Amino acid sequence: MNRPGAAPPYLRIVSEIKRRVEAGELRAGDRVPSTRQVAEQWGVAPATAAKALNTLRQEGVVVAISRVGTVVAEPAPGSFPPSRVPGAPQRKERRRPASATVHDDRRERMVRTAIAIADAQGFDAVSIRSVATALGIPTMSLYGYVRGKEELAALMVDTAFGELELPATPPAGWRARLELAARLQWRLYLRHPWLPRLVSLTHPQPMPNMLRYGDWGMGVVRELGIEPDAGRLVWWAVSNYVRGTATNLEPQAESERHTGLSTGEWYSAYLPRFRAGLPSGALPAHVAPATFDLTGFFESGLGILLDGVAVLIGRQRLS
Repeated sequence: MNRPGAAPPYLRIVSEIKRRVEAGELRAGDRVPSTRQVAEQWGVAPATAAKALNTLRQEGVVVAISRVGTVVAEPAPGSFPPSRVPGAPQRKERRRPASATVHDDRRERMVRTAIAIADAQGFDAVSIRSVATALGIPTMSLYGYVRGKEELAALMVDTAFGELELPATPPAGWRARLELAARLQWRLYLRHPWLPRLVSLTHPQPMPNMLRYGDWGMGVVRELGIEPDAGRLVWWAVSNYVRGTATNLEPQAESERHTGLSTGEWYSAYLPRFRAGLPSGALPAHVAPATFDLTGFFESGLGILLDGVAVLIGRQRLS
């Protein structure tokens, strides 16, 4: 029961989410808690949680995107408000930043909104129009910040790579360092299954965060004590192994959305056909595909690849 004069529970939730938006804790394109999450976090009934989110939608604070969820929206069509930063005074007008800063901030919001759409629906769902719809602004207004989907894709890739937390002091030993480099990249692809298909070995984009990761990775192989060409080959082989394996993530997610079957369930359902179509003995009876795990497959392959690197290092040092 509410205390006399206390705001209804749904309004307290509305006020708290608004505070997070104003403080910069939630930015345009960021997902806000779902109805279930709101109910759990605030200890209210689902109907109260739904009423709070509906109020936020009516006030233009958030917008619901099909198959994505509810995300922070721009408060007024056709305009971007000055960005809020954590720790800034609340409910006070801020001096308008320089035009270059405003432009970069608006473009960053576009990119993060595009990433949210790609994470939920796949990269094919990303377009200038879909991003504009999510932000609640006219489509053509976005062309002042990116030239088209190709540039938007490059910015999405670089923003994603900016999430990598590269340790200032890497673990000791070349193998541990290469394992860490590979696993950091793998975890990034797990968060963003659309990302591997936008990363190219032959036509890499010279973007700041990708260059930062590449330089850090090459720092690992520079200390192997082998020829520079061999070192570059090692880094490319490891990096591209991770990317190549990760290209299975987006089709896997898409298949699960369409079929409702996990990878293990799919193999189990079609195991009799696999056995019938393969030569006798090619798939032993004890094989249990339902235990298939792509991360486990990645780890096993990484071990085999690094065993090969160890052989290469040994040969180089003996020559």
